[in-house]
Amino acid sequence: MSSFDYPILSRSDIISILAESQIAAVTDNDFKNIKPDFVSNLYTCLLIYLDALNEEDQGQVEFSALEQIENPDLLIGSFQVMNLYSRLRDVMASLNCPMQFNLRDLIKPDPRRTEHFLSGILNFCLYKETKLNLLRPIVEELALLDDQRKEWEAKISQLNAEIAGYSEARERELPLIQEVESKVKELREMIAGLNSNQMSLRTSFRNLKERTGQMDEKISKAEFDLVQSVQENANLRSKIVQSPDKLQRALEEKKLARDEAKNAERSAIQSFQEKTATVEVYSKALKKMSKHFALMQAIHEQVNSAKSVEKECKGLKAKLSDDVVLDKSLEAKLIEREGKVGQLEEHKRQLQKERDLKFEESTKHLNSVKSEVLSKRCELEARQKKVEDVVAEVDSITIKTSMVRESGAAKVQQLISKCEEIVKQFQQSSSSIGLLLPVDGNGTKTTFD
Repeated sequence: MSSFDYPILSRSDIISILAESQIAAVTDNDFKNIKPDFVSNLYTCLLIYLDALNEEDQGQVEFSALEQIENPDLLIGSFQVMNLYSRLRDVMASLNCPMQFNLRDLIKPDPRRTEHFLSGILNFCLYKETKLNLLRPIVEELALLDDQRKEWEAKISQLNAEIAGYSEARERELPLIQEVESKVKELREMIAGLNSNQMSLRTSFRNLKERTGQMDEKISKAEFDLVQSVQENANLRSKIVQSPDKLQRALEEKKLARDEAKNAERSAIQSFQEKTATVEVYSKALKKMSKHFALMQAIHEQVNSAKSVEKECKGLKAKLSDDVVLDKSLEAKLIEREGKVGQLEEHKRQLQKERDLKFEESTKHLNSVKSEVLSKRCELEARQKKVEDVVAEVDSITIKTSMVRESGAAKVQQLISKCEEIVKQFQQSSSSIGLLLPVDGNGTKTTFD
């Protein structure tokens, strides 16, 4: 049923619904031979099933009402009937029953009217059960949403803590990053200056190499001339014996040539020394250039490390932006969850109100039960005193009867002993009398009848 209606159920439907709902086990004969006790028990089971009546509320009356009645024990059944009647009348009024429920329907029930009222209550039970079945998945979903909300809140708090840690780390590393960036700029300027210096040194080194090549060629040529002059000198010495005049002239020519060769040799040696000095200068410059190159490599490595740090910084910034986007999405989900939490809290307040109302009703019922228990306890104490007095009287009577029984047993024992003595005396007297009796002609003694 989508909405509560009021169809009249047949007797078989009523019996099957009561059996399926495990409210009560009834038969067709119970409706044919309907009795007030059966109707009262059936209505009570239905009210308990609907939570309109607790099992402890049956027949409970306030203590102030009991004080106004002389013999409340005789009216317990009437109290139960009236309590059940008032609850059933309220239930029928809330169900908008077309027929009015009266006290005669409990005391002298009519099968047709009873089936009509049972149809109304069972229809409401079916309607309530369908509504509860529809609301059950919603309640389970709310429980799941509450669990998810708690998980998201935990994740959000964790992400907020991570974001706070990242922001603190960024603030701590910001001056270091600025210092590294300034060093990177300085190193880039230094690299540009060193590159220009390196280019100038390379051009000067090429020029020096060309000059050293030229000097080597001149030195090799001077050495070749010196070898030729030595050979010529040897030839002149061999010719001295043959022509001394020619030899003298030739020797003078050779001396002149030798002087020229020596002068050329000196100039070559000077140029060689100059070249060696320039080579030493170039070697020193090469060492300095190698040192500068090593420094440049170290600077290049520092630049690479600075670039890696910059890349890491960019990655951290990208991750931070992703965390900010995730934070915004989580904040949107948190707002949505907070709305659902507000609805759940409102539902919780309603449930708390209902719980408070039920608690007040239960406290009132508990107070009434306590007052009734106190009154019954007083009655039980009075009855217990009466019972104790009666038990004391019974004990005294039993003591008296035991004493009388013991005295009677002693008297009976005395009488039995006296009877035994009398029997013995009678037997003795009868034996003595038998000896004195005359004997008949037949040989028998006469006896006294």
